[in-house]
Amino acid sequence: MSLRIEDIDRLMTRHGASLYGGEAVSQLNHALQAAHLAQQANEPTAMVVAAALHDLGHLIQAENSSNAALAGDTDGVHEYMVLPFLRATFGPAVLEPIRMHVQAKRYLCLVETGYWASLSPASQHSMSLQGGVLTAPQGEAFIQQAYAQDAVRLRRYDDLAKDPYASTPPWQHVLELMRQVVL
Repeated sequence: MSLRIEDIDRLMTRHGASLYGGEAVSQLNHALQAAHLAQQANEPTAMVVAAALHDLGHLIQAENSSNAALAGDTDGVHEYMVLPFLRATFGPAVLEPIRMHVQAKRYLCLVETGYWASLSPASQHSMSLQGGVLTAPQGEAFIQQAYAQDAVRLRRYDDLAKDPYASTPPWQHVLELMRQVVL
């Protein structure tokens, strides 16, 4: 089933108030902060939308609370499972950074001293479930892919989008941006 913008809005309305993993922000607030950070960095609209939707897979998983991927010790591969739901709505400039944002975390742990220590405890825990640090050959293969640099920037917005006191534009603003890049 493909998700239209109206479906994404309903999903965020239903599940956006839930806490984002072990962080002190809601799923909605995390999405808004990531999008706002991308917009403040003058990213293209598609990248701002990718930042807003990068964890939408968690909300799709929440639709079925019996899903084993919701357990704290299971990787729900949210970055992949969301793609079939968005493929008919958005192009690769939105989808590829979403698909690659977890790999970007694993890559940054490989290439940046101190990156692991900068991650929140919840993000460190999820990374251990997501395969850990990339090897040098894996890192080289990752960064050579189209959209890898976008995924790295998205990862940085993701890492910073956990401030319980951050002020962002409303969800309606993100919906308008989605309408600008819909296929």
